[in-house]
Amino acid sequence: MKISLADPTGFCFGVQRAINALEVALCSKSVISIGMPIHNPQEVERLQKLGLVVVENASEIPEGAAVFIRAHGEPKDIYDKLLLKNSEIIDATCPFVKRVQDKAKELTEAGYSVILLGDKDHPEVRSIVGHCMDNIEVVRTPAEAEKIDARLKIGVISQTTQREEDFEQLVNLLQQKAGKLEISNTICQATVERQRAVRKLANSVEGIIIVGGRNSANTAKLYEIAKSRGTDAILVESSEELDRRWLEGKSVIGVAAGASTPEWLIETICKAAAKMTVG
Repeated sequence: MKISLADPTGFCFGVQRAINALEVALCSKSVISIGMPIHNPQEVERLQKLGLVVVENASEIPEGAAVFIRAHGEPKDIYDKLLLKNSEIIDATCPFVKRVQDKAKELTEAGYSVILLGDKDHPEVRSIVGHCMDNIEVVRTPAEAEKIDARLKIGVISQTTQREEDFEQLVNLLQQKAGKLEISNTICQATVERQRAVRKLANSVEGIIIVGGRNSANTAKLYEIAKSRGTDAILVESSEELDRRWLEGKSVIGVAAGASTPEWLIETICKAAAKMTVG
């Protein structure tokens, strides 16, 4: 069996930057993260062994602690709470996420009704909403966008990990509802490149293994894209989840991974898949 690896794979720039900052800090002290610092359980477990402590909310953080702001960012009120606690803030917000936060704030201050394409419960989306005024709505599906009423000024932006085709569809819907439409395609280029790589890979393999955390938005989008191309696809978090029966009869399989999936995990799964098909 041949294994064809998508290009690119592994951490995107923003995630690698965040992990580097966290590892440096962990060399000298314990660090607290509000929520998982990265949407990959295996990588979080590795970081916890280095001294990372994960809590659910800011109320659990003691006075003066070192606090890690993950690549997804945090709402402004979290920063305010941390400052009141005299926290040492290690801010690893991805610059591309920061760009969306700033754009949302800019549009609302200019009087636009902002429509954000994204998953409302995702930490990145919560951080974006939390950096602007109240005049912002989150939509995930065309059906939700259809319900938006006509407005004088609408600004449309996106969570960085959404699909390009979904953003284009949203823009087309909003053009019919806005007197003036301000379009800012804030999907990250790393997301675009990984999605294109999966589409390309789907044309040359008999199945695709998508590697990444099930709570990773960008990983889930890669799985959706693979399935939409009619490709036999599976999503796994670890090599233990590989099924020999799924591999049987396939001479060429593809492997792709979300932007929060570390290289060491991708390599482990590739080796495990190859081993299962030997003999």
